[in-house]
Amino acid sequence: QVQVVESGGGLVQPGGSLRLSCAASGFTFSSSAVSWYRQAPGKERELVASLTSSGGSTNYADSVKGRFTISRVNAKKTVYLQMNSLKYEDTALYYCKARYYSGQYYSTPWGQGTQVTVSS
Repeated sequence: QVQVVESGGGLVQPGGSLRLSCAASGFTFSSSAVSWYRQAPGKERELVASLTSSGGSTNYADSVKGRFTISRVNAKKTVYLQMNSLKYEDTALYYCKARYYSGQYYSTPWGQGTQVTVSS
């Protein structure tokens, strides 16, 4: 079964850090591009960061550049999002997604996400 499972969210004070994890299964993770998205209450889901299958190219939303880092460990079939210098506006439900090839390109279904709350 193709799926991704996010974890690592929590409550953190402004300026703090969290590391999110996304465990993948059911497809060839090493050859997939991966991304993190987030959705805040009342707002549309937005792309936060993405990483190519080789890990050689990344892309970040302007709002998180210099604070967030996306990375992957293919042996663990896991993608991470290191979030530093967190701000109130980073509060959201965070999701990961992978785009993999199996005869044609597919995207993994949305998982349940992991909640990040930045509050004092």
